[in-house]
Parts: sequence; structure tokens; C-alpha cells
Amino acid sequence: MTKTQFAVQMGMGTDLKGQDYTKAACRAVDDALHRNFLSVAAAFGFPHEAMIVDIRVGVGQPGKVDLEAVKARAPVGTVSAQAVRGGLDTEMRGHMTIVANAIVTVSFDVTKET
Repeated sequence: MTKTQFAVQMGMGTDLKGQDYTKAACRAVDDALHRNFLSVAAAFGFPHEAMIVDIRVGVGQPGKVDLEAVKARAPVGTVSAQAVRGGLDTEMRGHMTIVANAIVTVSFDVTKET
């Protein structure tokens, strides 16, 4: 079996006033996940539970992201999450605004025939 990527989606999320990196990261994942409906599992006869979902979020302070909360945003599959330096921390009208970017990939373990 080989892990084969079937879908990639990106999203953006913000926390305008709360300075909550987890909230911004979760919103970025939600934005990515709610842009599409994946029919690839059914098309190939895979159960939804067989999805391998890899999430990477970019934020200004990766250590402040609750990765379990981020992983919980994916509704099915085996989910992994990683926070990396990225996104944007910027002051707007006296408040720190947190911007997070997410990339979510969906893969399956498949047998490749050559």
C-alpha cells in the first residue's frame, strides 16, 4: 500500500480581537474543508474512515495552537495536524489581529499497479 494524495485545499481564518491562535487556525481549517465536497472516497469504493487527513496551519506563534482542537475540525479519517511559522500578526485599531493559513490534504492508502 502507498499513501496517495487525492485532494488539496487551502483556507484562511482570523481572530480579530482575542489573540487566539487556535481559534484562527480552526477557522482556517474550516474554511479549507467547507469549500468542497469530496466524492473521491465513494468514487473509488473507499470508506470515509479510510481518509488520511493531514493539516498544516501557519501562524505567527505555532506553539500557541492547540493541535487537538485543530484535528477535531476534520469530520472523518485519520487526522494529523502541525503548526508552523506563518500567517500574520498585525495590529488593527488597537487590537492584535491573528491571521492563520491552512492547507489540508486528503490521501488514501492504495495499491498502485504498474
